[in-house]
This record gives sequence, C-alpha cells and structure tokens, in this order.
Amino acid sequence: MKRIITAFVLGCLILPSVAQAQNNNRIDICKENYTTLFGGEALTGKGTDPEFMDILQKFIFGEVFTVGNLDNKQRELITCTVLSVMQTLPQLKSHAAAALNVGVTPVELREAIYQCAPFIGFPRTLNALSVINEVFREKGIALPLEAQGTTTEENRYEKGFAIQNPLYGDEIATRMADVPGGMGADVARFLTEYCFGDIYTRNGLDVQTRELLIYCILTTLEADSQLQSHTLGNIKLGTSKETLVAAVIQCLPYIGFPPAMKALNAIKNAGREAVDPTKQLVRLSKIEVDPSCLMEYNAYLKEEIEASMRLEPGVLTLYATAEKENPNKVTILEIYADEEAYRKHIQTPHFQKYKQGTLDMVKSLELVDSTPLIPGLKIR
Repeated sequence: MKRIITAFVLGCLILPSVAQAQNNNRIDICKENYTTLFGGEALTGKGTDPEFMDILQKFIFGEVFTVGNLDNKQRELITCTVLSVMQTLPQLKSHAAAALNVGVTPVELREAIYQCAPFIGFPRTLNALSVINEVFREKGIALPLEAQGTTTEENRYEKGFAIQNPLYGDEIATRMADVPGGMGADVARFLTEYCFGDIYTRNGLDVQTRELLIYCILTTLEADSQLQSHTLGNIKLGTSKETLVAAVIQCLPYIGFPPAMKALNAIKNAGREAVDPTKQLVRLSKIEVDPSCLMEYNAYLKEEIEASMRLEPGVLTLYATAEKENPNKVTILEIYADEEAYRKHIQTPHFQKYKQGTLDMVKSLELVDSTPLIPGLKIR
C-alpha cells in the first residue's frame, strides 16, 4: 500500500495533517492484518501492558507488514522461523496458528522448522516442533504428517552436492582444509550430506523458499560471514535484493535493529568483491597535512572513508595510515573496482565534503598509481 508523505525539502518536516492521516492508516491496517492472522481484535487496550501492546501491534501489523513484496504466507513462515531460532515458544505457538490461518500448509510449516536444525541444533529444533505439533493437534491435523524425504543413504551426498555446488562451490571445503587432524573434511562432508542432502532436497518447500528462510535464520543468529555468501546464494536462485530486504525487515520486530542492520549491510554490499582484479584501480595517496589542523583533518578523513566503504560497492579498500614520527604525513591505500567506480567516488557528496573541507589543511598531495603484485588478494 502506497504511503503519501509530504515533507519540506529542508528539515524533512512532515505536515501534521499528513502525519495524522498516516497514523490513522496504520491503525486500520494493523486491525485488518491482526484479524486476518489471529481471528481476534487488535488494540483493545486490555491486559497488564496495554500501552506496550499498542506500540507492538501498530508497528508489526500496521507498518512492517506494509513493507516489501512479501505475502502473508511468506511473512508468517519467516516469523515462525525466527521465533524457533530464538526459542520464544509461546509466541511461536500463536504464529504457527496464524500461519495456518493465512494458508501455510502443515507440511510447509513443518519443513520451515526442520531446516532450522543445521543452524540451531537438534534440541532447540525439537522444542519448536513440539510447539507446532501441539497446534496441529488442536486444529485436528493428524500426525505424523506425510514424509517428504527424497534421498537414500547411497545418494544423499550426491544430491546435496548438486544443490550446494552451484550456489557455494567448494567454499566450506576450502575453509575447513587446514583444521587440525584433517577433521575439517568431515565437517565439510557433514554439511553436504546433512544440510544440503537431508534437508534441502526434501519436498514441501522449494529451494528458493528454503534459502530465503535460511537467510532469516542467519540474520537472527548474526552469522556475519555466512550472510555474505547466502546473500549471493539467494540472488543466484532468483531472489531479488528487494525481497531479501523485506524479509530482514519482517525479522526486525523480533530480533531488534542491530542484527537486522548487519543483514541489510550484507545485502547492500553483495557483489562488492565480485570484480575483475585486472580492472581494479590501485593507488597510494600521499598527503602532508598542516600539523595545526591534524585533528580536524583526521575527523574529515574518517567520516569520508566510513561513508565510502558503507555506501559505494565499487570502493573496495580505503586504508589510511600515518607515520609514527610524523603523524601529519598520511598515506591512503585506495582500491576501486575499476576506473568508473573511482570516477563515481570522487563525485559523491561525502567525498566532496572531505575535499572541500580539507583544501586549506593539505600542504601537499601525491597520487601514485600502483600495480598489485598479487591481483585480487584480499586484505583481512
């Protein structure tokens, strides 16, 4: 649903009449979504903490539910997945029932819970299964549900590898190669056979849906390194960055802002390193700063570098150093994806702010174009 926001260009002040209209719209949307999901009434003002429930319900069902292109089935599968990871079981019970109310099938819900196991372990997954099975029984759904496994003892590695390899290659095997005792190979094999072979190959959810839900698991766990690779895995399967963002925002009310922002950064930066190293522009900027302006200069530089690395996928590295004996002599290692990325960089508002703000502070500037001896080597 489109929201109409009227703002002053300077100050970004929302007109009171428009803000009131938005607020009323939020309330109506909240009540409608809540009734659809739970069959009850939102914003009743009852209970021990009516003010907090008012904040919660308006935000989740009146705002978060309006963001992105997810339908209610996807939203509730995401929510049940997140609540399972967090082990917030009372809330899981309510949302498991809501998921069934909006058309999630019992098999789909069970599969969403099953696939949590490789990421949170069997005990916590069993806790979540106990909750959703209780909901199934209350709704007269016969247990056990129909089996969905597709692999055998003989082909679970082969079938798992067929899914894993196009998405992630030999990334895990490479990472585990130098684990003491050679047991990293066992871990890599477990991942292929168990996570991809036993879980990903099951019927009930397609691989694209599984990957989207797994992204929400990793978001909840703040699994930073896995978020990077699974962002690209989702994109390879045809999930847009916009859908990933909407999924993370659906997680946000349950996990809080810090984990959600980590995942949003991973999405935003996806592909930052997927560049041709032979096209990279590498440069050393050697700068002599007026010593009397050094603190102010460093503040400008810090702000510029942080903004560039956060906002520009084509800026691969900006690493600034100062000489110990002469801290006003600064050298910056700059690596850009290509010449075009550099041209875009010097036109950005944050670079222009740095450039104009430090003009009178810089006594000399030498730009040294360089050739990396090991192209593509990551700085870590």
